[in-house]
Amino acid sequence: MTELEKIFHKIDSFRDEMIDLQIKLSSIPAIAPSSGGEGEGEKADVLLDFLKKNGFSEIEVIKAPDLDAPAGCRPNILAFFRGKNSSKTIWVMTHMDVVPPGELALWRGDPFKAWVEGGKIYGRGVEDNQQDMVASLFAIKAFFEEGIKTNYDIGIALVADEETGSEKGIDYVLNKTDAFRKNDLIIVPDAGNEEGTMIEVAEKSILWLKFKTLGKQAHGSTPEKGVNSFKAASFLITELNKLYKIFPYKDPLFDPDISTFEPTKKEPNVPNINTIPGEDVFYMDSRILPRYTTEEVQAEIEKLTAKIEKEFKVKIEVKETQKAPAAPPTSAEAPVVHALKKAIKAIYGKEGKAIGIGGGTVAALFRRANFEAACWAKLDETAHQPNEYCIIDNMVGDAKVFAHIFLQE
Repeated sequence: MTELEKIFHKIDSFRDEMIDLQIKLSSIPAIAPSSGGEGEGEKADVLLDFLKKNGFSEIEVIKAPDLDAPAGCRPNILAFFRGKNSSKTIWVMTHMDVVPPGELALWRGDPFKAWVEGGKIYGRGVEDNQQDMVASLFAIKAFFEEGIKTNYDIGIALVADEETGSEKGIDYVLNKTDAFRKNDLIIVPDAGNEEGTMIEVAEKSILWLKFKTLGKQAHGSTPEKGVNSFKAASFLITELNKLYKIFPYKDPLFDPDISTFEPTKKEPNVPNINTIPGEDVFYMDSRILPRYTTEEVQAEIEKLTAKIEKEFKVKIEVKETQKAPAAPPTSAEAPVVHALKKAIKAIYGKEGKAIGIGGGTVAALFRRANFEAACWAKLDETAHQPNEYCIIDNMVGDAKVFAHIFLQE
């Protein structure tokens, strides 16, 4: 058997252990204090115990202060498995925190007592992000137990606070350590598709806006005595649809390949039918291709808004609720992308493809710090849903993908 075949055989033998660790991790509700939980402390202790027993020679815990957490901090773990060559490190970064379960009545079981059914593990956090956390850990455990060295050093980053902004997580870590180097390969298993072919290398800018339209309330039978804020807001929504024509550029790297400008949330105005509302509030979610700046888009929105204000004699207040300019993309020719493509082909028999997405991932923080990072995993994309699940074959297969990368030249 070749070294890689030995590693794959060992990973297959870990299948039940991987399931057991998933169930154990899911029993710890590592929910952020801001979402009503106690953070990642207890979960970090379980993972530290695993790391110490399975060949990680250097382990560092970087504690981000958080007075709302029981220990007054949020733990972030960097662990190293030393290989034949320390000139670069191959990183796999996953996050320890999970989102709350949501409406419990929609779950078929206790979200924090994971269960196995039909080749899947069900429970909160099992896919997001424990699937590839466990996969990466057992890939290293296979090398450790077989006594085989990886070609380069392997770094495992287990971070906090990904679900609520990463201020106490990788954002904090990047400002506190020089462990990451420019020639490192950085894999963030925080996005993917069912085929395991999507390698995310770029993101669109995010711009969320709140529109408050102010008119004058009146009786429904005497509209001339009021100024209908809801009517004006409705015409504004139609006017904002012109943004698609104003910013028409298509980029085939992205899916969808255009910038999107969609009205979403609508707040209630008046509670009764026979009153013309004097105030109306709606929101818009824009995902903007890197070709355009958020400032360009906001300038055009200002013009469209002014037109409606003049036509309907209303006042419209526009407020940013989230603004995240696109991070510099990772090159589709970056070493981390090529390494993933080779491994995906070897394990899943599919051709990996570098693409950009509309949603934001934590890889953007690496990219803003001038590191080339790629997001990848083979996922059914059940994150944040009731009855979230992880396909066990995906977990085992992804471990082999990581192992393949660890042995690439």
